[in-house]
This record gives sequence, C-alpha cells and structure tokens, in this order.
Amino acid sequence: MNVRTASEQNTREYAFSPRDFECVKKLIYARAGIALAENRQEMVYTRLSRRLRATGSRGFDDYLERLERDGQDAEWESFVNALTTNLTSFFREEHHFPILANLVKKRQPGQTLKLWCSAASTGEEPYSMAMTMIETFESLKPPVRILATDIDTDVLATAREGVYSLDKLDSMPPERVRRFFMKGKNGTAGYARVRQEVRDLVTFRQLNLLDPKWPMRGPFDAIFCRNVMIYFDKPTQYRILQKFVPLLDRDGLLFMGHSEVFQHAADLIKLIDRTVYKPVVK
Repeated sequence: MNVRTASEQNTREYAFSPRDFECVKKLIYARAGIALAENRQEMVYTRLSRRLRATGSRGFDDYLERLERDGQDAEWESFVNALTTNLTSFFREEHHFPILANLVKKRQPGQTLKLWCSAASTGEEPYSMAMTMIETFESLKPPVRILATDIDTDVLATAREGVYSLDKLDSMPPERVRRFFMKGKNGTAGYARVRQEVRDLVTFRQLNLLDPKWPMRGPFDAIFCRNVMIYFDKPTQYRILQKFVPLLDRDGLLFMGHSEVFQHAADLIKLIDRTVYKPVVK
C-alpha cells in the first residue's frame, strides 16, 4: 500500500485525508459504478486537484461537499471525466476483428448491420470497427451503422474530431493508414485525421452504463464492451450484462476485454471464443 508520511502530505497543494478518499470512492461508485482500489489514492489526488483549482475550491472537503449538496451540478460531469481511465488504441486486441468480419459475412444480403461500441473513449475502437466493415464489404459505404458511446464527454469530443498523432497509427500496416487517414501538413504536421467515409459510419453519444434506461434499441449484431467491466464490482457487472443481452441479436456477439471473466453470469452469456460471448438462449 502506498502510505505517505506527514512531511510528504505537507508538500501537497491540498490536504487529502483517508476520509476524503472514501468520500470520492462513494461518489464515483454511485455515479458511474467505478470501484476504486485503495492503491488509486495518488491518481485521485492528482486528477481531482485540477478540478479544485478550476472551481476555486478551498480544499477537498469544500469540493466534495459541493458535489454532494448539488446533485445536478454541472461539475459532476467534470468529476466523472477526471476519474475515468481511457486506455485504448487502434485494433487493440486484434483477434476480435476477424471474428467480427466473419460474423457480418453470414448476414443476409441487403440487411443493415447494427454494431455498438459501448466504451468508445477517444474513438480508436469504433473507428477500427468501421475500417473492418469497409474492408469486409470492400466498399466505402458498407450496410453498417455503428453506435459509439462513453460516459466521458471530453473523450467523445476528441473521438468526433477523429484527429490523432501519427504515433497512434504505428501499430497499423502502412497500407491501412494510407487508405483510412489523411496526414496533416504545415500547422497540422505530425497528425492525421480519419477519413470522412469512416467517420460517417459512426455516431457518437454520451451514455452512462449505470443509467436505469438506455435510449438505444436492438437488436445489435455485435456489442463491444472491452476493458470496462474491470472497473465495476460483480453485482454491477451482472446488472449491465442483464441489459446487454436483450439488445443482442439471437446470434449476436459480445466482445469483452482480455482480463475480464464472467463465470458469475453463466446464466446470461456463454464463452464461444477468446473473450467473445453469445447470449444464453432460454
């Protein structure tokens, strides 16, 4: 456990007590379902200190009391954004994308396919899905609609822009980069933008997976929810899976993260491939 001495605490801009951390844990769990581990105290302090400065708060107690007092305050959005971890990359966990391609090849001609990326972050994952669809159908206008959602409004703004530093593209073959990105020049050198045809396939929306009602309608042919459930406890995971399953087509697939295990939800989903699940038919 990372324990700070009194002298180390005194070097901080703001006092941050165990009680403050417990309060943060309670608030983020209630709002976003995120279960913060004890070793995340330093991360919490660093990220929320920026919010204290931005709001002119005198300290953590002042800031947290405001959040608890003003349940609909706009600062809640910034609080959640600050504590949301957004680690992603293009074609991350690459083994999923050929499985997705094979799935859509089996669909009836003329059918419009519906895909959902439920933790879109800065956009790399839904754009990877879109590129896969273009390659699979050999068309810049495949019969596919991709919904991409995230709780964090800041990363969604980045995703909609579709602009990335060139180092973000290093994992992709050069021919894929040439086909799907436009490299910047002069003032935008060092960056590339996802081509319009790819961006047109994706619709970005803000969504908290803990919301009691989700606005989308199924059935989806595939849902991606990768490396998100690790931040939720098992009861929260189960509740979310209960809502995913009715939205999936009977033969639809649920793509999950490599470190996520769902033995506690065997009545809802069954493993059919490496971190790929199907709904249990009852």
